Amino acid sequence: MEPMSPLIPMGPINIKSLRGACGRAAVLAIAALIAPMIAHAWGASSVRLITNKGVDTLPAEIQPFFEANRDFIVRHSTDPLDSLAKTPAVERPNHVLFLERYGRFPYDALPRNYKAAIEKYGKAKVQAGGELPWEIGVYSEKLTNALRAHDWEQAKLMAAYLADYVAEAHDPFNTTLNFDGAQSNQPGVNVRFDTTLIDRYSHFFPMRPNDAAFINDPTYHAFDDCLESHAWLENILLADQHARVGLSDFNDEYYDRFYDQAGAIVIRQLTDASTDVGSYWLTAWINAGRPDLPSH
Repeated sequence: MEPMSPLIPMGPINIKSLRGACGRAAVLAIAALIAPMIAHAWGASSVRLITNKGVDTLPAEIQPFFEANRDFIVRHSTDPLDSLAKTPAVERPNHVLFLERYGRFPYDALPRNYKAAIEKYGKAKVQAGGELPWEIGVYSEKLTNALRAHDWEQAKLMAAYLADYVAEAHDPFNTTLNFDGAQSNQPGVNVRFDTTLIDRYSHFFPMRPNDAAFINDPTYHAFDDCLESHAWLENILLADQHARVGLSDFNDEYYDRFYDQAGAIVIRQLTDASTDVGSYWLTAWINAGRPDLPSH
């Protein structure tokens, strides 16, 4: 069977309706042109869902502040994705960690300390391989500093940005050189998994995140998140292959099959991401000295 081209990530898409408007060849040609520009990350809906659920994981000491500012934080949680779309060459390293560049699982060749990684590989290679876990560490510190300084406006914004990067560490396709499925002859599988599946089926997701908990080392924890996400890749790729059997396009039957086989992974990753978002917020507050937060 000929490989199918990736779909344009516009939420729930039925390619049959597009085909009726301009023909299958035109649809595939447009998709092929647009696909290379797609950011390989959770879609905006996914990030907002994770951030929103993160608020629900917080303890009573800080939950009122985040609840009062839930709309602001959720809305601005996708700002880093906007920056990625505007300046991809500059922003992309902050959203990925291409683990295969550093040997084999568990990729111990890559130091978790940023300075040590730069000394070992050079800044150019480290940037090319992605800096997502370190970016999480940076924004965790920025949130801590804002809370310590009682700069509540900055704290809200840093909480939103941190939520995005933490969410992205739970997207398996942000951890691999096969981020777009090209290496496994499955182009667009990342968009089908981390955007379209969620846009189509999120109202069925039984997400019940755990309570937020203190994180001893934000950067090291982010590396663990990336490793755990990476471990799901083979299952997702196999699910995509099985869902495509006997089909000529990505229709409703394909997505129903894909959800049946990979939906549990999506739900797990979204749920774990929500728990981690709350945990990073809680950790920043504790590291800031547990300041009294305003209730607005």
